[in-house]
Amino acid sequence: MNSPPRMLIVGTPPALPSGWAEASQVVPVDDWALLAEMLRSGNYAGVIVDSLTAQNQMAQCSRNSIILGHIDKGIALLDLEGRVLWVNPVLGRFCQTDPVGRTLFEAFGSPTISAEQADPLEQARQGQPVSIRMFCPAMPNEPHIDVRIRPVLNSAGKVIQLVALTQNVSAEVEQQRKLDTLHQAGRELSGLDPIILAEMNLSARVELLKQNLRRCIHDLLKYDIIELRLLDRQTGELKPLLEEGMTPEAAGRVLYASPTGNGVTGYVAATGRSYLCPDTAKDPLYLQGATGARSSMTVPLKFNDEVVGTLNVESPRVNGFGPDDLQFTELFSKEIATALHTLELLTAQQSCTAAQSIEAVNREIALPLDQVLSSAATILSRLSDKDSETVAELHTIIASVRTVKESIRRVGQEMAAVEKDSVSLPLAGKQVLVIDADERTRRQAHLLLSRLGAEVETVATAREGLALLADTAYHAVFLDSKPSDMGGYEAYCRIRAARPEAQLALTAGFAYDAAHSIVKARQDGLQYVLFKPFQQEQVTNAVLGRAPAAVAKTASNISNGKL
Repeated sequence: MNSPPRMLIVGTPPALPSGWAEASQVVPVDDWALLAEMLRSGNYAGVIVDSLTAQNQMAQCSRNSIILGHIDKGIALLDLEGRVLWVNPVLGRFCQTDPVGRTLFEAFGSPTISAEQADPLEQARQGQPVSIRMFCPAMPNEPHIDVRIRPVLNSAGKVIQLVALTQNVSAEVEQQRKLDTLHQAGRELSGLDPIILAEMNLSARVELLKQNLRRCIHDLLKYDIIELRLLDRQTGELKPLLEEGMTPEAAGRVLYASPTGNGVTGYVAATGRSYLCPDTAKDPLYLQGATGARSSMTVPLKFNDEVVGTLNVESPRVNGFGPDDLQFTELFSKEIATALHTLELLTAQQSCTAAQSIEAVNREIALPLDQVLSSAATILSRLSDKDSETVAELHTIIASVRTVKESIRRVGQEMAAVEKDSVSLPLAGKQVLVIDADERTRRQAHLLLSRLGAEVETVATAREGLALLADTAYHAVFLDSKPSDMGGYEAYCRIRAARPEAQLALTAGFAYDAAHSIVKARQDGLQYVLFKPFQQEQVTNAVLGRAPAAVAKTASNISNGKL
């Protein structure tokens, strides 16, 4: 016997015709999602829906259709096997062919899936949402797709369908790739084996940095016209370090960190803000850099929020640079600034190490060499002109000692790889004689005056000093106010008579001057009194013959007996 046909009834339809209830098996349904599932899984003769329910459902479907059509993400309705039942227009555009009836993954060209389990839909079928990322080689313009799959439950809590929400994340993936590449490039920019780096001089390190910069800017940022300048903190000048594609006039242009009169580069260095020039023909700040350039982008190079230079790139197209270009260039500029800072530290470390080495050498041999000088000069002062051979030998000894000292000084400068005009040496070329019985004072005099560029010789007694003065025209003489071998005022007078053209200063501690040597010398024309330990400004003023107010006031107080 044949079973009666089954009828699905949705809502509250009107009374059924006579005999239908007896001839048919009526199945009521109050859930539209369940209705669709029952129609797919069962054999039904028909569906009866009352007009009001149908009207409401049609209105809801219309609203849903409008909403789904305007969502910017792809949406697909899947059966439990992952086959596509329906897609919105966005997801339809993702797929190269009609996806309905195919599995979601087939619709995307069998992509590579980032999922921990073999069947990424299994978790969704069990009622748990799942997220995966697909790489779709068949979609070169949109190869990276994020997919979030959610289960659809009926009123009984059973999973009956799946909903997939897809989003093109190719731009984000590419951005992250660039960031990772940028970070790696930054680490490689100034990275080098310490042993190799130690063997490189300053010029070799600069050239290495230039090569790395060219490679990174070309390969990572894809810029061909570039200019990199470093800021001289003392003068404010932006000195060229690297340029490619710029005209000779632009490459040699002198620019300063100033918001006006120095182009876009000067403005960026002065303000610390990046500058996009969309059209060079209409920008009042722009100064021609590359031939035919129609737009430019300039960013500051900052280390610890301090501008250390600028990076400028140019394009032959109007609006050649956008926000993404600016973002990556600003990020990379930090890596450049760090590399430049590292180079500066290495250079400073190299100079400092050399300077420390030279100071250590001076510390050990300066006083013994001074002793040789003073002994030779003392012996020379006791000889008569008749002993010409010995006199000549002593002059040779004195000259040789001074040659050794000059060689040490010169080697120190070469080791530090610092040019003379780049370092503050206010006493360069000045010869200074220091007369003091205290060995610590003589050592300090060597250290301080040598750092200021002076050629220093020291002796322990006034007589040794007089012996050297007979043979050498010093620019300045520092005499202890209480020499060990004669009175301070007597020594002052004899030295002044021996070399009246030299700047003469008396040096003293803060002990009481019982012999009043300083007072007498001051009344006799003394201008400089230096208190120990020596201070750089006072020493410099005394050697150069400058008398600032503080020095004059001190001398006045001494002459009046206040000190």
